Amino acid sequence: MSTVRIFVVDDHTLFRRGLTALLARDPRIEVVGDAADAGEALRRARELAPDVILLDNHLPGVNGVDALPALREAAPAARILMLTVSEDAQDLAAALRGGACGYLLKTIEGDALVAAIMRAMRGESVVADEMTGKLVAAYRNALSPPPAPAPSAPASPLEQLSPREQDILRGIARGASNKEIGRDLGIAETTVKIHVQHVLRKLDVSSRVQAAVIASEHGLL
Repeated sequence: MSTVRIFVVDDHTLFRRGLTALLARDPRIEVVGDAADAGEALRRARELAPDVILLDNHLPGVNGVDALPALREAAPAARILMLTVSEDAQDLAAALRGGACGYLLKTIEGDALVAAIMRAMRGESVVADEMTGKLVAAYRNALSPPPAPAPSAPASPLEQLSPREQDILRGIARGASNKEIGRDLGIAETTVKIHVQHVLRKLDVSSRVQAAVIASEHGLL
């Protein structure tokens, strides 16, 4: 299996070096280059043709979110993951609209970052758990008021969830982690993880974000 070629865009030299060293520990990953601003990123991305671009938002001159269209044109085959300190819902929404396949926070653990990169390579969208609730809120605000349900409207998909599973789904929709959900409900984190798997299977979705959107659409919050 060929290595995943990573290109890092961040204006902090120490962070770029530290991230490169961290990712270099995994034999599946090769950091092929880095850049400190959007202009340099465009030039080098076109030259290096990376598989994944890790892009900070707070760059000098042009923000990472604003550079997304040009970066996608410069490296059309690359998947772009935002890796930033910004927890602003508007930045999240703008990044996803601009074509980023994920939005991660710099507080992420190394193993989780590698896992997110691999998920992105499989075509999945990756959003930090802490941002899930904000994503749902932005999605909900963008929706028009729903039409009155027809008499023959299908049953809500939430009806197939047990009361406990609905509690778990509420926690997911708030953006809570498994540990936080377990603490709120007084159950073990491993038990929460099993419930989450059941919820995703029953709702026929593959991610917490999709489950959270369903919860919002059906008024569970």
